[in-house]
Amino acid sequence: MTEKPGVVVTGVSGRMGQMLAREVQKSDRLTLVGALEREGHDWVGRDLGICMGGTENGVMVTDDALEAFAKAQAVIDFTAPAATVAFAELAAQARAVHVIGTTGLSPEDLHKIHVAARHAVIVRAGNMSLGVNLLTKVTQQVAAALDADWDIEIVESHHNQKVDAPSGTALMLGEAAAEGRGVALDEVSDRGRDGITGKRERGHIGFHAIRGGDVVGEHEVIFATAGERIVLKHIASDRALFARGALKAALWGQDKAPGEYDMLDVLGLED
Repeated sequence: MTEKPGVVVTGVSGRMGQMLAREVQKSDRLTLVGALEREGHDWVGRDLGICMGGTENGVMVTDDALEAFAKAQAVIDFTAPAATVAFAELAAQARAVHVIGTTGLSPEDLHKIHVAARHAVIVRAGNMSLGVNLLTKVTQQVAAALDADWDIEIVESHHNQKVDAPSGTALMLGEAAAEGRGVALDEVSDRGRDGITGKRERGHIGFHAIRGGDVVGEHEVIFATAGERIVLKHIASDRALFARGALKAALWGQDKAPGEYDMLDVLGLED
């Protein structure tokens, strides 16, 4: 490993991609060695600093993932499922730590990522923030302490440009609640209730998605029973917190054995 591991940011023209690139450039522990965009994008072949409205920084935007990854020790990826799956294979070939913040991954996508993790470190999380990962841990513990007479509902709010629902964070919280209960989430998940749905199923976990304005991210886990409620909530007001978590994951993964990890591992919160 180099003294300052080199990082490639994928989808660099996006809101999160630009945030990640700026945070890497500010870091005294990492260095930005590559910026990736899709083929045909008008940033390709241009200096990243100029593209982001600043001065030249010497990092040229490329659409050649294999070439970019070959000179990196870490790849930070908040893109789309199909792109992330392709990047996982290429990052594994390069033996680069692949930090995945992409949401909306299907079971098939997750299987392909699992295969790639046999050869390299992959850190994947629906949310990279310390607060959300603490919330996840607490959600699991509360769910384990309460029986199915306590209904669990998860409410998430995001900006109006988010394309997937429920959010990756909401699903992460749902998985934590299900694990606490000792059940499989896909067997107890209720989503998008509409019309005459009948009464709520005992033991199910409900999801509700709100989209509007420029909301960065709000997540609420509600435990409700007759006469009382417990409400756990996290509010994100600055997108940079996700970027800082991703950088922490990229550094943490440098000396780890190949495999799949999450932010609970990175933060030392895993049992």
